[in-house]
Amino acid sequence: MPDRARSFGERAQAYERFRPGYPVELFDLVREYAGGPVPSALEIGAGTGKATRLFAGHGIAVTATEPDGAMLAELREHVPASVRTVRASLEELRPGRRRYGLVYAVAALHWTEPEGRWARVASLLESAGVFASAGGQVRPVDPAVTEAVRAARAPFLESDEIPSPDGTPPEGAMQWPGTELQRSASAWFTDVRQAVIDRRLTMSADDYLGYLSTVSAYLALPAVEREHVFRRISRVLPARVEIAADLVVHLARRR
Repeated sequence: MPDRARSFGERAQAYERFRPGYPVELFDLVREYAGGPVPSALEIGAGTGKATRLFAGHGIAVTATEPDGAMLAELREHVPASVRTVRASLEELRPGRRRYGLVYAVAALHWTEPEGRWARVASLLESAGVFASAGGQVRPVDPAVTEAVRAARAPFLESDEIPSPDGTPPEGAMQWPGTELQRSASAWFTDVRQAVIDRRLTMSADDYLGYLSTVSAYLALPAVEREHVFRRISRVLPARVEIAADLVVHLARRR
């Protein structure tokens, strides 16, 4: 997993181009849970700033943290000048005088170290501050396309998904990290909630392949195998690919 976590920098520009952005419904969920405006926020694993733009665009003073230099450089090209950027992982952040009303991670929390995760997050939050996490798998809506892609990659890659960090099955009513917050972080957080934002998007076959080129499971393959896999997948894709990109959102409040 650490190799996969460090794989994105080489595809920073493709990540910015092909990864879907985030809908205003995500911001609305967080604001509603917070019970009003949130003046300041810390983002963990900001990537190229897809979620950063959403929150900063609604008047929040965002400090965006990202450990990969190439990803952070791409982020700086696309976010407002008001965004403060810091090259650091969650594990490298040290609490100081500054605390935030919101700490959030979008498609990034699973890359953080489990040991001490919630104590670190809590130390960065104001009393009663809000933690938010969002993420989810991106897959074709058509089962036939899903199966064709699976068969095309099978000789090189069994799955391109990231398993739940705590082993929670996909059919579980509460998904990770909500499960971990409920079970392990009761000393730090309360009022754990889960919500789902349904998303259906349509991409060209080339753009879908571009998206796959930013997925860590493919990035971890040797370059020759990766090229071979993408050639095989390109042969089975329709011209337009409808994808499900639902966001599973978790919210909790600092005790």
